[in-house]
Amino acid sequence: MKRRTALSAIALAGASALARAQAWPARALRMILTAPPGSSIDVLGRLIAEKLRERLGPPVIADNRPQAGGTVGTDAIAKAERDGYTLGLSFTGPLATAPFLYSKLAYDPARDLAPIVLVGTAPNLLAVNGALPVANFAEFVQYVRARPGQLNYASIGNGSSSHLAMELLKAQANLHLVHIPYNGAPPAAQAAAAGDVQAIMSNPTSLLPLIDAKKIRPLAVTSATRWAPMKELPTIAESGFPGFEAIAWNGFVAPAGTPRDVIERLNREINAILQANDVKTRIEAAGWDVAGGGPAQFAAFMRAERERWAPVIARSGTRVD
Repeated sequence: MKRRTALSAIALAGASALARAQAWPARALRMILTAPPGSSIDVLGRLIAEKLRERLGPPVIADNRPQAGGTVGTDAIAKAERDGYTLGLSFTGPLATAPFLYSKLAYDPARDLAPIVLVGTAPNLLAVNGALPVANFAEFVQYVRARPGQLNYASIGNGSSSHLAMELLKAQANLHLVHIPYNGAPPAAQAAAAGDVQAIMSNPTSLLPLIDAKKIRPLAVTSATRWAPMKELPTIAESGFPGFEAIAWNGFVAPAGTPRDVIERLNREINAILQANDVKTRIEAAGWDVAGGGPAQFAAFMRAERERWAPVIARSGTRVD
């Protein structure tokens, strides 16, 4: 009798999960984007939101929350209802480095977020204003060393990959540049183009149009190997700083406790979207390498990134608050 009761309970639970999976999504989904309009997060997120709508049926409503280097938006994801109707696209800073930069962070990425899928990775580009009299990376290092504290650089926000990549370079190359954080890549890139700052470290999406217009000049990439779209550009590692690497990345997360079947469905759908030729072409044209994979892979990746950056941040003494 007890065995029949237990089997009935298991069957009922399975039927309930199946019914929920079949019913979901019954209404619109909200996609929180942790960076401003025009950023790589915004471009990738809205592209995938439209494709999700085509595959799932209900609309996927994009909601930009770019404040505080993406931590405000990521906190909103963490504190949303765990009903499967909120997901968000976040990135390196809010998901990996923020716990080591803020003394009081409103969420714990490892505890409060459920990984869905890693979307893309990209190098950061080191670029300078077009009028700066340096032609290559070596000249840039010499120019900055000769003017300690006199030059500024833009990042896409405190604690972002672009911020920490430059801080890592400053430490290794003995450079004294003043950090000017901006609220996302578009305003940071425009500041570099206008000469408000002399240099910028950022992922390619917002920089490529300004490079094409010759308003800024790329000098090096932060990946371990040369970046395929700009093979002529040396890596920082090969330019006198062996082992240097600082990539940007982004991925979808949901509030911890979101039903597992919903996480798995979103993972399958987004992976399929990422492999579609038109989507893959657009992502790569924006300067990103398509990633993908399972939730467990993304969780392991984020854990490794936190372990990698924690000692770097501690050594540099970098704090946001």
